Amino acid sequence: MRPSTSSPRPLSGLASLIGAPSGTSRAPLAAVSGITIDSRRVRRGDLYVALPGASAHGASFAAQALSAGAAAILTDPAGREAAVATGLPVLVVPDPRALLGRVAAWVYGEPVKGLTVIGVTGTSGKSTSTFLLEAGLRAAGHRAGLIGGVEIRAGELRFAPTLTTPEASDLQGLFALMREQGVTAAAMEVSSHALALGRVDSVFYDVALFTNLSQDHLDFHRDLDDYFATKARLFTPEMSRAGVVNVDDAHGRELLGLAKIPMTTFSAAGSPDAEWRAVDVRLGADGSSFRVAGPGGVEEDATVALPGPFNVANALGAIVSLVEAGVPLRTAVAGVGALAGVPGRMERVTGAEDFQAIVDYSHKPGAVESVLRSLREVTAGRLTVVLGCGGDRDRGKRPMMGEAAARLADVAILTSDNPRSEDPLRILAEMMDGVLGVPEEGRAHVIIEPDRAAAIDLAIGRAGFGDVVVVAGKGHEQGQYVGGQVLPFDDRQVVADAVVRRRNRTGRRSTYGE
Repeated sequence: MRPSTSSPRPLSGLASLIGAPSGTSRAPLAAVSGITIDSRRVRRGDLYVALPGASAHGASFAAQALSAGAAAILTDPAGREAAVATGLPVLVVPDPRALLGRVAAWVYGEPVKGLTVIGVTGTSGKSTSTFLLEAGLRAAGHRAGLIGGVEIRAGELRFAPTLTTPEASDLQGLFALMREQGVTAAAMEVSSHALALGRVDSVFYDVALFTNLSQDHLDFHRDLDDYFATKARLFTPEMSRAGVVNVDDAHGRELLGLAKIPMTTFSAAGSPDAEWRAVDVRLGADGSSFRVAGPGGVEEDATVALPGPFNVANALGAIVSLVEAGVPLRTAVAGVGALAGVPGRMERVTGAEDFQAIVDYSHKPGAVESVLRSLREVTAGRLTVVLGCGGDRDRGKRPMMGEAAARLADVAILTSDNPRSEDPLRILAEMMDGVLGVPEEGRAHVIIEPDRAAAIDLAIGRAGFGDVVVVAGKGHEQGQYVGGQVLPFDDRQVVADAVVRRRNRTGRRSTYGE
């Protein structure tokens, strides 16, 4: 994800920019045309940034970078000796990661300049919001880009992401590729990890959107306050021109008092205190319709092809952000309404017999609660959820997710998600701690099936007329992390296969979704 060509830039200019003394006398003569922190991805002419790692220092791979064609190395004092041993020009600074965004932007000639960028942060709704934003930008005539955990787009080019927000070196290369592809505007997810680790340094956002905040990533952040404070960094003059905030969320209201930039408020619940509101909301199994009511009495009828009130909030937030970015309201509404769906986000699997089968990425307590509440409103029969929790991640979420499933569903089938290095049964036991906190008279029928494929097959096999089955947690993902392996696993395909097996057993054709 970088441009096919890039003009070499003199290393002496970079040394002056960051105040880095040279490790060799050849630095003034060197030039770089790309940048990477991964020695395996070095291209000829690259600046290889050797960072300290969890198990090894990047400078240990300096020789590999040399063989691949690196033109120079940037590292810290601990990596200086190994870097200098290559004979390449070396720049040394105390903390190269802290400068990575600034350096990468310099290498690629400040590619964000001239590009309209809308950033989205929050716990839930980031991916959906960026897809809605990209659709609105395209409706406005932009050649659009998209950066997030589901997909990366640069005009007509498509890439599979490895992180919600790419590393700073990759991100600036991606923006340079967008510039090469004629992209004029982009929507991107901005994760708390990206803000904390400086991945989005040297990116300036025309508009920053805050969706909501609930417990997540407490294996990385000290606590919920630290998580929120990290998100709030996006709403400062150094990073964004203007902000858009969901005031139906308590942390959104708190952000209003902290933000250092002009903020525009919206409410999908129709709060009279918000500048933009969704009114006359009509929810349906295939999506929702509502009227956008804005400042000065402006109004426009809108639709979103994604079910649930939280997707009304995502759609309204995207519409308001587009307007703040200069898109006419009617155009923004039309673009958002034209989006048919988002991979793994309330995605319906076709072929089900008289019931609905849905795959969703909800993998945190607030998202699970929102999805189940939304689906309850369109469920004529029983609501079944298949849910697991990830291993080696925030353990505090597990009882909360188990409790939400047991409280809000009729049937909760607890299973494995991505157990990684943990024992799946231990994860399930911690989910059960939350289940047992739900009074028995109001508790779902709970089934434990550690094998995810078997759990999905069980849910589909038990579904009756008017039921809704939601398989939650993995969404668009196409692998399952078990131990040190990544096993092929796509919830959508596994659900589709289970539907076919059910059809073959019953001999009945589907009357839903075909």
